[in-house]
Amino acid sequence: MAARFEELDFQQTPVGEISLRRRYDLTAQTDLYEVRLGEEYLMSSLFTAAEKALATLGLDALDRDGARVLVGGLGLGYTAHTALNDPRVAELTVMDVAEPVLDWHRRGLLPETAGLATDPRCHLVLRDFFQLVTTEPETTYDAILLDVDHTPRHVLHPSHADFYTPAGLRAMRRHLSPGGQFALWSDDPPDPAFEAVLAQVFDSTEAEVVAFANPLTGGESSNTIYLAAG
Repeated sequence: MAARFEELDFQQTPVGEISLRRRYDLTAQTDLYEVRLGEEYLMSSLFTAAEKALATLGLDALDRDGARVLVGGLGLGYTAHTALNDPRVAELTVMDVAEPVLDWHRRGLLPETAGLATDPRCHLVLRDFFQLVTTEPETTYDAILLDVDHTPRHVLHPSHADFYTPAGLRAMRRHLSPGGQFALWSDDPPDPAFEAVLAQVFDSTEAEVVAFANPLTGGESSNTIYLAAG
């Protein structure tokens, strides 16, 4: 019989102690995989609808085959895994600042997103996404999908805050090919102030609410996907 709780990995990273845990949830009646940074809860395999929608919504508007896609933040891998299911994606670069997170996928510790590390289209890269946007402007992608911070206001590290300003978003936009798409995950409802910032940088913007069942509360929860292009 499998243990009800198991710490699969615990390592020190530049942003703090990160751990991957598996536990059996009696309410959901399934094994859950959870990531914590120190004592801060980051993500769970119980709630993946919005992470998957980040890929599907971000790629839906692409009008081309052979797309080059950048995912900022690997986590449990649901965004990257969903992106690889799109036949138009020819190359997927996934950046994460934590080597242990990349290692979990290389070691096959996450069965629902197995195959990321061995897919020839997918490149797992140890790098800070937010540093990339200020360098290498010649590197461009057809879509950039970002899921690192909890929200544009609730960031994991103070250095990320500048990204969510007009200047930060303009720097990121240099890495989008003409007609490219930007998509951002947020744990909060749509934020009119951030929508206004996006509208200063992009011609077309919208905030899509993704609702999903929450078996822990018996109700419904939601996340937001911000979309921008042009």
